[in-house]
Amino acid sequence: MFAGWGSFVARFRWAVLAGAIIAVAAAGVWGMGVFDRLSEGGYTDPGSESSRAAAVVREELGPQDGDVVVIYRPTQGSIDDPALGRRIEARLAALPKSSVTAVAGYWPGKVEQYAAADKKSAVAVLTLTGEDDGDKLEAFREVGDKLSVTGATVQLAGAAPLGDASAARSTEDLAFAEAVSLPVVLILLLLIFGSLVAASLPVLVGGCAVLGSLGVLNAIANTHDVNSFAVNVASLLGLGMAIDYGLFMVGRFREEQGFGRTPAQAVTRTVATAGRTVVFSATLLMIALAGLLLFPQGFLKSLAYGGLAAVALAAVLSLTLLPALLAVLGHRVDKLPVRLPRRRRSRPAGTGWAALADTVLRRPVLVALPILAGLLVLAAPIRGVQFGENDERVLPATEPARQAVEALKRDFPALSSAGIQVVLRGSLADTEAFADAVQKVPGIAAVTPAGKGGDVVTYTATLADKDPFSKAARTAVDRIRDLRPPTGSQLLVGGTTARNVDSLAATADRLPLMVALLVGATLLLMFLAFGSVLLPIKAVLMSALSLSATFGILVWIFEDGHGADLLRITPAPLEAGIVVLMAAVVFGLSTDYEVFLLSRMVEARTRGASTAEAVTTGLARTGRVISAAAVLLIVVTGAFALSSVSTMRFVGVGMIIALFLDATVVRMLLVPAVLRLMGDAAWWAPGPLRRLQQRAGLAEYEDEELFPTVSVGRHAAPDTSPAPEPPDTAPAPQPPDTAPAPPLELVPADAGTPARKAHQPLREAHQPWAAVVGLPVAGLPVAGSAPVPGPGRITVEEQILGDFRPTADLAARPAPPPGDPTP
Repeated sequence: MFAGWGSFVARFRWAVLAGAIIAVAAAGVWGMGVFDRLSEGGYTDPGSESSRAAAVVREELGPQDGDVVVIYRPTQGSIDDPALGRRIEARLAALPKSSVTAVAGYWPGKVEQYAAADKKSAVAVLTLTGEDDGDKLEAFREVGDKLSVTGATVQLAGAAPLGDASAARSTEDLAFAEAVSLPVVLILLLLIFGSLVAASLPVLVGGCAVLGSLGVLNAIANTHDVNSFAVNVASLLGLGMAIDYGLFMVGRFREEQGFGRTPAQAVTRTVATAGRTVVFSATLLMIALAGLLLFPQGFLKSLAYGGLAAVALAAVLSLTLLPALLAVLGHRVDKLPVRLPRRRRSRPAGTGWAALADTVLRRPVLVALPILAGLLVLAAPIRGVQFGENDERVLPATEPARQAVEALKRDFPALSSAGIQVVLRGSLADTEAFADAVQKVPGIAAVTPAGKGGDVVTYTATLADKDPFSKAARTAVDRIRDLRPPTGSQLLVGGTTARNVDSLAATADRLPLMVALLVGATLLLMFLAFGSVLLPIKAVLMSALSLSATFGILVWIFEDGHGADLLRITPAPLEAGIVVLMAAVVFGLSTDYEVFLLSRMVEARTRGASTAEAVTTGLARTGRVISAAAVLLIVVTGAFALSSVSTMRFVGVGMIIALFLDATVVRMLLVPAVLRLMGDAAWWAPGPLRRLQQRAGLAEYEDEELFPTVSVGRHAAPDTSPAPEPPDTAPAPQPPDTAPAPPLELVPADAGTPARKAHQPLREAHQPWAAVVGLPVAGLPVAGSAPVPGPGRITVEEQILGDFRPTADLAARPAPPPGDPTP
């Protein structure tokens, strides 16, 4: 299937290229309109008790909290100055009715509840037009600069000013992150590929993926609320994953051309190998992101929309636009080379990774136990984690909107959103007695009337704890809900703390479904890809361990406050939605690197390698590329750590930690050690399941009939494709004291399962080539005693690592510049 698609793209490259460019350009131009449709809400469960309480109050009493709270503080005199009062009244009366539907406050009636206790400030509460957060933000931007008066300073608090400040800073930070990361990524790709043309291709695909995802988000915004953070997620994942996928695709294409294949053949083989791995990896990450759709909060659904659109487009463009570009460029992909000073290599590339694998395989217990202990220690802070909502603390301490909210909470506690909203609906008898009962609840400092109308009466219960997300605040909500309401009345509890309690309950209720989806899909897809029962289980456990360590570090920093001054953040409970997003992305990326690593191991295994040889081959072939991919993704996502909004900084720091741990400690050390301890059992599957996997046709091996091996002297089968005559060169010298090696047998991938004794001659025959590339094949410990999958199928090509290129028998063109990765 993949080879057929690659052949199609190579044949109709101009049509595919034109279609992809037109589609991306149209989606990008139209998608720019999404910025006017984004909201800042969606953090609550719409079916929760707190949401019903807010709806009842809004229907019966009208808006109570207001969308904007304007704090007036006289520069001299008091709030009762008649001249100041007249100026404020005139200013408020002049506000356009198209933006403001209602105004309440201290003036003109000098209502005491709108004045501070020290009489040094007073407020006016504005209700904005609009049905959703996006409309209210637009209305606020119409009046935000029309509220100042002579003789008083003005601070703007409330949901609308806070949302506007968050959106503005997020947009600025996103542009800054991209401006920082893209040049660095391009430089790193230049170092990896050694060619400006090759280096620019992944960045081009990443930009197209981001533009296309904006078009998808704009289409979704027509019928659903889309939180502004969805654009940040789309930018982060679209750019990051497209660069990762492009690294593997371009690197494999250049490798195939280095073996003498024509551009069309190289594209076909690239799509069938690296392209297949990209599809598996993208599918696993998309399933992880789709788990966010299980939650009722609109915020999480928005993150799913952005992430799914970006990852899907990154994968689709990597299999359409990128192969078409490669087919058009052909050998010109190496144009504009960048010659960098390099140290002369004493041994071929890949030898260091092979040596690392050899060290790990010889002492797996000594490697695995300290790593496992260290990861568990890093995960320990999770035990004390607390969850909250995004509030003013996500903004810098110098942000005016944050300072206004802090002043409102300090001077007007009854008007701030930090209190608990108590709503009684029905019979209004004995409501004062019920208010006295609420006053006696531990953790409640005061209870004040907040409104009355029809059959509804509301009270505001002020918390003794200043943190609305503390354990004491959540306990107070639970105890108020346990009170028996007056006869004939219905009790509803709302407010910030209640919303947090309900949101966490909804998240905890759906989280097992998301975990089941992630684990089930990972086990199924990895089994279909690799044909093993234990490899997918190991992958899930490794990803869970890496994820736990990552979150332990994040709790230690962002909640416990270690290093908070260095990062310029205010310690606060973690926002549950962002934690769930990070869990999905980190789990998906962990599995992503596992697929890249295991795919090469399984390729070697199906060609007759032992477990130790398969691990060595896999690590030597992918170690450099996985490290390069992780570094690139760290740059793209880590740029968000420079954001002034702590939510984005949380994502950036979290991705840096997760990628570093997973791509180095876990994949390069722990996974090989665990595989060595598992031995041949790692590849086991029951007969019926293995036959099912074979019928699925998704196994990770290459069909030699479809992709004939290019001739390398007498060591491989002849290539059926036309190729130029090789130059007249002397045969490569054999290593000293080594007899000429017999030719390797190339057989179909489904040929028999002979006993291990058929494998030993293969290893001995391969010793000369192992010496050439520095692979310590002979003498590696052989794990277990189970029969190997089949006779020797390791082609000479499979033993060539890093920058090593055949020259004598494959001189179809000059070798590409240094720095070519080998996926």
